[in-house]
Amino acid sequence: MKCQICGQDEFLPFQCPYCGDQFCSKHRLPENHVCPKMDLARVAKKEEMMIFKEPNSFEYKINYGKPNRSKGSIYFGYKELKHLALGSLLVIGVGLSVGFGQELIFMVGLAIVLVTSFFIHEIAHKIVAQKSGLWAEFRLTLWGSMLTAVFMFLPGPFKIISPGAVMISGPAKGKDIGKISIAGPLTNICLASIFLGLMISTTSDYWIFTIGALFNSYIALFNLIPFGILDGFKIFYWNKIIWFIAFSISLVFTITAYSFI
Repeated sequence: MKCQICGQDEFLPFQCPYCGDQFCSKHRLPENHVCPKMDLARVAKKEEMMIFKEPNSFEYKINYGKPNRSKGSIYFGYKELKHLALGSLLVIGVGLSVGFGQELIFMVGLAIVLVTSFFIHEIAHKIVAQKSGLWAEFRLTLWGSMLTAVFMFLPGPFKIISPGAVMISGPAKGKDIGKISIAGPLTNICLASIFLGLMISTTSDYWIFTIGALFNSYIALFNLIPFGILDGFKIFYWNKIIWFIAFSISLVFTITAYSFI
C-alpha cells in the first residue's frame, strides 16, 4: 500500500481516522497530510486535551486526624472529650462490677482508682505526642469498648479494660514513637510506687492503697509486653535497655502488691 502523499510503499500503513486514506509514518497525522476533515481532527484534539487535563484539576488529600498544631501545644478536641466521657463510664462500670456486693465506699473507691489510673496512662501518651508536634486524641474503639462492656458483666476479679486508645498521626521518628509509648507505663509505675509507699508505711489496713498499687503495676506490666500493638513492642524496638528496666520494675511491683492481698 502506497502513502497518499509521498507514494512510499508501506506494509502496514497508517489510516487516518478522519478522512480514511492510507499514509506512511511521516504523513500519518492530519496536519502532515493536509486532511480534508481537519476541522474534525481539531475538535477531537481539543476534547482529548480537556480529558487529559481534567484529573489534574482535582486535589486529592488523605488526612489522618486534624492538621498538626504548633509544637508543644496541648489541646483536647470536642469529639475527644465525648469519647473520654463514654470511656470513663465503661471503666467506672468495670470498677463497680469488681466491687459488687461490697460496701458502697469500696465500690466507689475502686471505680475511682481504675478510671484515674487508666486515663492518666492514656493522657500521658497524648501529651508527649502533642509536645512532639503530632496530632493526638483519644478515641473509643469498637472491639475495645465491646470487650470492656463484656467484662463489666462477667464475674471474677480479673478484668480487661481497653475501651479505646490515643490515636496519633503525623511524621515521627522511631525515637519519638518510643518516648510516646513509654510515657503511659511510666505514669502507672509512678502511681504504683506511690501506692506501695503508702501501703507499706501505714499501719492501718487501707485497702485502697493495695488496690491502687496492684492495678497500676498490672497495667504497666501488661502494656510492656513486647508483642503486637502493645506499648512494649514499640519500646523494645526503640531501646531494649529502657524496656528491660521498666518491665523489671513493673514485674517487681506487681508481685509485691499481690503479696499483700
